[in-house]
Amino acid sequence: MDSDTKLSPWSALPLRSLIVSIVRKRRGVILDDELKRALKKELGTDPSEGELNRALMQLEINGLVHVSQITKTKRRIEVIEEGTEFLAVDED
Repeated sequence: MDSDTKLSPWSALPLRSLIVSIVRKRRGVILDDELKRALKKELGTDPSEGELNRALMQLEINGLVHVSQITKTKRRIEVIEEGTEFLAVDED
């Protein structure tokens, strides 16, 4: 990865906070390609696939978002509001 695609460590908002903020502005649900466009608009640069995946995984582990696969290349990111629960695969 070249230095132009790395996010600045001095961004005003951490990537995870920015993701949650963007998804909330979209009524709590967004597709990953829309999220990437919104992040590029906010940051002026594209976060790498790895940076985005790490941030989404951390948000999901912390119970802030739920990421679901729609197609092989499309994901749906949804903010988890208080009182909402998602079951893991085979947890029914």
